[in-house]
Amino acid sequence: MAELLDEIPMPLEGKKRRIGVMTSGGDAPGMNGVVRAVVRMSIAEGCEAYGIYEGYDGLVKGGDKIKQMYWDDVRGWLSEGGTLIGTARCKEFTERPGRLRAAKNMVQKGIDALVICGGDGSLTGADIFRAEWPGLLDELVQTRELTNDDIKPFKHLNIVGLVGSIDNDMSSTDATIGCYSSLGRICQAVDFIDSTAFSHQRAFVIEVMGRHCGWLALMAGTSTGADFIFIPEKPPAKDWEDQMCKIIGKHRALGKRKTIVIVAEGAHDLELNKIYPNKVKDLLSNRLGLDTRITTLGHVQRGGNACAYDRMLSTLQGVEAVGAVLDASPTKPIPVICIIENKIVRKPLMDAVRLTQEVAKAIKLRDFDRALELRGPEFAEYYNAYMTTTATDQPELRLAKNKQMRIGIIHVGAPAGGMNSGTRAAVAYCLARGHTPIAIHNGFPGLCRHHDDKPIGSVRIVQWLDVEGWISKGGSEIGTNRGLPSEDMKKTAHCFELYQFDALFVIGGFEAFTAVSELRKARTEYPAFKIPMVILPATISNNVPGTEYSIGSDTCLNALVDYCDAIKQSASSSRRRVFVVETQGGRSGYIATIAGLSIGATAVYTPEEGINIKMLARDIEHLRGQFAKDKGQSRAGKLILRNEHASQTYTTEIIANMIREEAKGRFESRFAVPGHVQQGGTPSPMDRVRAVRLAVKCVQLLEGFAGKSKDEIANDEMSAAVIGIKGASVVFSPMETLEMEGTDWKDRRPKKEYWLRLKSVVDTLSGRPKESDCCETCGKSK
Repeated sequence: MAELLDEIPMPLEGKKRRIGVMTSGGDAPGMNGVVRAVVRMSIAEGCEAYGIYEGYDGLVKGGDKIKQMYWDDVRGWLSEGGTLIGTARCKEFTERPGRLRAAKNMVQKGIDALVICGGDGSLTGADIFRAEWPGLLDELVQTRELTNDDIKPFKHLNIVGLVGSIDNDMSSTDATIGCYSSLGRICQAVDFIDSTAFSHQRAFVIEVMGRHCGWLALMAGTSTGADFIFIPEKPPAKDWEDQMCKIIGKHRALGKRKTIVIVAEGAHDLELNKIYPNKVKDLLSNRLGLDTRITTLGHVQRGGNACAYDRMLSTLQGVEAVGAVLDASPTKPIPVICIIENKIVRKPLMDAVRLTQEVAKAIKLRDFDRALELRGPEFAEYYNAYMTTTATDQPELRLAKNKQMRIGIIHVGAPAGGMNSGTRAAVAYCLARGHTPIAIHNGFPGLCRHHDDKPIGSVRIVQWLDVEGWISKGGSEIGTNRGLPSEDMKKTAHCFELYQFDALFVIGGFEAFTAVSELRKARTEYPAFKIPMVILPATISNNVPGTEYSIGSDTCLNALVDYCDAIKQSASSSRRRVFVVETQGGRSGYIATIAGLSIGATAVYTPEEGINIKMLARDIEHLRGQFAKDKGQSRAGKLILRNEHASQTYTTEIIANMIREEAKGRFESRFAVPGHVQQGGTPSPMDRVRAVRLAVKCVQLLEGFAGKSKDEIANDEMSAAVIGIKGASVVFSPMETLEMEGTDWKDRRPKKEYWLRLKSVVDTLSGRPKESDCCETCGKSK
């Protein structure tokens, strides 16, 4: 009866909401990042946050399954795997009586908004719940479980969806929370298997998750250089047994010692007959005589802590979800928070669900081209890139003789994870098209000083087997350094003419950008440089104009996050310790800021913002307040990140010493410098797959100039370009425009850095006080 209920809380004033957050469906790494971001952003916006434990089951059962959450409740959650508020299947919620109880529980707690992180089934349930909401409230009044006064403030229910799924099976988004962490588990396993396969000349058939979606299998195949893959969206040809054996047989004939075949658990042939790993094994064993083993990775793909990308994605999408709740209105459809390339966007939830379900329908109807199209352009590009770069001989792709080019490939600047992956893809694509790939070893100094060394010079034609094993190798297999062509421009031009380069593919960071700028400007004096040139940005600093993402930056972030997790564990164990960690990144604060977002740093110091004594005073006072409040709580360690060039005066050690001095024994301070650990070892899956995709697009741009005269090439602004990800698009930007309008030459970074706006998110979620809220003299809160 209504009169026996506890008093229902009054709605919060204005647009403020009581926001419930829940995780539903299968767990995925990064879900805890969502909960942390939603809880803290809700509180920062003056709202209240409620954790709904065990997913829809907790919503139906109510009681202590729905708890108000406070700032410190989510401390340390970013580094935890799974979901700390739990998830469970709930049959009751699929039926109206269950949803009726859920509605009553929400009204009793005063909750008028939900943020749900789950798969398409969980999000479809959310849409049904919202559609039925008015009717559910009316029914609760009719049955006298609630009164009209009780439900009056709750006539509209705001719901926002986030996609947590390791399969990356939701259309309308390029990545779901957890998918890159899962891909990392797969790639690590395949890398380990790779070494034993090589040792014994074995073949391995590896089954990965993906009942209805082949994203994990496709990306794993691309990022490990697998010989063959099976995915639901694009089954192999009718004679796939012969095709597979032919490709793998050719690879073996060329001298390849190992074979990797990746099978999605939902793989099937053109007639929808399931393709089992055992069948693939038998074919390799019986037809090719290979010693073949099967490995099923299973739930190891789902577990463990989140990678840097999933921490960042979950945090930014959680923040965006709170913004979407506050922007919601009764007439707006439920939004789902997505990411397209590098841009967080809101899309209508049910449009995304409908497109996702259409994929399954298209597969059932055997319309596989439609299924591939529905997965989105990025998925299709990766598939095409994989197919082009995996097989050694594809006559149908070969260009006419007059379109074939001699393409120089050079690395410039510091090493970065993914350089070798990009080189391997470029070489494989060149060979498939009939081009001649030529590796220039050890950068421009290597070209000028050692091109004619005996018995082997620094300029070498590359064969497929030379690069086949490079996909997972860190560093630079052809060597890289910071030398520029201007050190000997005349000799550089002579070498270009001597080796008859028709195009130049440059992989590197700001030095690569500077090198191509010098070559472009020298065209008037040296006609040898009137060839198409393109840069694939590869640097941990992510400071190349024309792109928001550089190959190698994700590998760096993963290495730095792992390092900081270990440091934070030490800081937390001693309960009262602050670590000041120095990051690389040149004069760009990108790495420090994104790492700060991914580890929950207390403060981040960047070159763009600098450091001053008042800033340090505010942060030290904030630390004093935090430690005074903690009183021995767990996860109490604090981390501050400082970019190596944030200040000439306030070094990492000096800041740590200042904190220690001002702490007066109430807490400790240490500093740590991970140094070149940040350049990473094995490239991350993201850096590998993006290097493959972008390298193929770069060579496609270069081959578009085949047959043109030198003057025609020089007069085309796109003949010297940078490939990059900008917002929701992959674009080529002309060098001349970037040189004049987009480059801060003094500080070696773009004039406009997209990530600067994320600095305020780091500060908000760490609780770092704003300058306007503190005393100018002592740093204390006003």
